[in-house]
Amino acid sequence: MKVKFAPLNTPLKRRLQTAAVFQWVLTFLLLAEVCIGIIVMLIIYNYWYIYIPYLIWLYFDWNTPEQGGRRFSWVQSWTVWRYFQDYFPIHLIKTQDLDPGHNYIFGFHPHGIFVPGAFGNFCTSYSDFKKLFPGFTPFLHVISFWFQCPFFREYLMSIGIVSVSKKSITHVLSKNGGGNISVIVLGGAKESLEAYPGKFSLFIRHHKGFVKLALIHGASLVPVFSFGENELLKQMNNPEGSWLRTAQDTVYKLTGLALPLIYARGVFQYSFGFMPYRKPIHTVVGRPIPVQQTPHPTPEQIDKLHQTYVEELKKLFDEHKGKYGISEDKVLVFK
Repeated sequence: MKVKFAPLNTPLKRRLQTAAVFQWVLTFLLLAEVCIGIIVMLIIYNYWYIYIPYLIWLYFDWNTPEQGGRRFSWVQSWTVWRYFQDYFPIHLIKTQDLDPGHNYIFGFHPHGIFVPGAFGNFCTSYSDFKKLFPGFTPFLHVISFWFQCPFFREYLMSIGIVSVSKKSITHVLSKNGGGNISVIVLGGAKESLEAYPGKFSLFIRHHKGFVKLALIHGASLVPVFSFGENELLKQMNNPEGSWLRTAQDTVYKLTGLALPLIYARGVFQYSFGFMPYRKPIHTVVGRPIPVQQTPHPTPEQIDKLHQTYVEELKKLFDEHKGKYGISEDKVLVFK
């Protein structure tokens, strides 16, 4: 393989952008394991004056990820996130004003691999979110498994990430006076196994829990499509029925985690590695779907609203795909 190295005269700004994304990828892949290793080592070497107070505090703090979390604006404002934002770069586009007197559910699509569009736009202070949606606080929901990892859970909450459990979403949507937004990556981890460049497969047909919660709380539904999300990394071909896909599906069923075998570029060269490509991400926030509060929705009401959401999502994709380099013959595939 011929390796294409980055030029030695690469501007410092671009090197800092690469470093920002590199640390983010390492955080995504390794930080949870490192944190678990730290607590194990503290126990093995009997640093009781560190791990016992932490475990006691953890016991009383266990439900915080389901109660709005514990964000710190100074963490969301770290300079590293500005370089992270500019690496791709990441853009947020609004199609319609939202009423800060209401709560909303943003359905984020597609899942992609690392979901940098969701993180960059809704967890850092360097996106245009506050300018485009004044009066709102976004909460990015992720799989609850990550909040079982000591220390790592504190880092996640500090940047505005909370659990995707029903209890957590209910807490966000129950705010009196509105102004909260639950951002849910609806395809789930399994959709990442279908995240190929140029492919738009969304796992949503059987995901209706978010619709039921929207009805119960009267929260408007807003489809969000992040163009470019699937173009950042490649992965080994794993068609349904292959031994690789079977193994990945087994891991997903046992742990709730998907393990796509990804590759892209490196830190100092462009030929191989786990670094995402420098490709722009345009996260388009669609039109809100008004939802009348229904404390006890019927299956028929849920199905009807779900169908409306799917249709609005399709319209959003079709209306904007041409602007972001997607050919007109490309369509969304709902699974």
